[in-house]
Amino acid sequence: MIVTFSLVLFSYVPVSGTAWTPPPPEAMRWGNAVLRQPAAWYSSAEARAMANAVLEYQSPNGAWPKNTDLTKTPVTPGILAEIERTGSADTIDNGATTTPMRFLAQVFDAGGETRYREAFDRGLDYLFKAQYENGGWPQFFPLRKGYYSHITFNDDAMVNVLSLLRDVGEGKAPFSFVNEARKGQAREAVRRGIDLILRTQIKRDGKLTAWCAQYDEKSLEPAWARAYELPSLSGNESVGITRFLMEVDRPTPEIVSAVEGAIAWLRASAIPGIRLEEFTGIDGKRDRRVVADPSAPLIWARFYELGANRPVFLGRDSVVRYALSEIEHERRNGYAYYGTWPANLLEKDYPRWRAKHSLRN
Repeated sequence: MIVTFSLVLFSYVPVSGTAWTPPPPEAMRWGNAVLRQPAAWYSSAEARAMANAVLEYQSPNGAWPKNTDLTKTPVTPGILAEIERTGSADTIDNGATTTPMRFLAQVFDAGGETRYREAFDRGLDYLFKAQYENGGWPQFFPLRKGYYSHITFNDDAMVNVLSLLRDVGEGKAPFSFVNEARKGQAREAVRRGIDLILRTQIKRDGKLTAWCAQYDEKSLEPAWARAYELPSLSGNESVGITRFLMEVDRPTPEIVSAVEGAIAWLRASAIPGIRLEEFTGIDGKRDRRVVADPSAPLIWARFYELGANRPVFLGRDSVVRYALSEIEHERRNGYAYYGTWPANLLEKDYPRWRAKHSLRN
């Protein structure tokens, strides 16, 4: 039997006869949306109230925590203790530090208080201190033992930092308020970061390919992160790195070669004829599976085996497998092992980049 429903729209009028007034829209939540508002909003009382809350989450080191609602006030000792307990403080992971810095810069540029600029400057100084001599950034600073100290491209952590520092060094809006000394530091940090990117691009059979999600901070060799994140070529993080290199105004021959190598690898690593499907198993649980579909758009794996370049999948047991179905349900559904991350880069960004720089095959 198929049951259908029809939706009837009506206006509620209380018994008193007074027309119902809908509640005010919910206050904006913390996230990337705070960076994409109309310019006039950043001078509003709502934006300044949010900025005041963001200030309270800045650590003595100058950084911000990840996975935290920076609009939640008041900032009690309990909230700060929870941040410390979960190990979320002082990081560039998941947009932490770079997102609040960009937000504070916009509020200050719109006519905000000096303390927003001062907090931004402390954030800049934090990023300068956190950079390794070799040009990379760890996931957390001050440094922690384990993979947290690896040079981290995972989830665009390092690319987010470099993009921010590039904009600061070039004096782009809304960063014109940054003094010349810090702009110079930002340009130098970006130069060293690009050098690190070029040094860590993996070569196979003498050809440049892609990047790993993290590297040992001393040897610059591909490194493990979490139990299911092995040293491997990344079909996700390599996209952000390539796009960042393509945004360099005057690319050197080395940068051009790096981009061309990455594009060639992404094209060669595309997987045709399959799609990732969500379904409900016989146990009633939501699940994911790979199904054949000749009409499906190209898809890429998150991890490609170093050398063989085969898609690989790991669960929490760290055992390498070659099919998504072979890892446990929790990881199969809790991590992005497949995606279409390179699609726009290959179809739109790369052709525009070649045309802009008049590159010929």
